[in-house]
Amino acid sequence: MPTEHIVALLIAERDKLNRAIEVLQGSAKRRGRPPQNPLTAMAAPVKKRKRQSAARRKAQAERMKAYWAAKRKKEK
Repeated sequence: MPTEHIVALLIAERDKLNRAIEVLQGSAKRRGRPPQNPLTAMAAPVKKRKRQSAARRKAQAERMKAYWAAKRKKEK
C-alpha cells in the first residue's frame, strides 16, 4: 500500500473521531438559550399588527398633546 494512501486513510479516520468527540462534548459546551424546536416554530400562528385609522391616530395625538401640556403647566 502506498504511503500517501495510508496517510489519507488515517486523516479520514482522525476527522471522523474529531467529529464524534465534538458531538459528544457539544451538549456540555453549549450555553445560553436552547435552540427552538422547529416543529413548534412552524406551527406558531403569525400575529398580525392592528393598524390605526388616520382619525384614531389624530385623536390619540390630540390626547397626548393635551396630556403633555397639562404636565408642563403643572410643573410651573
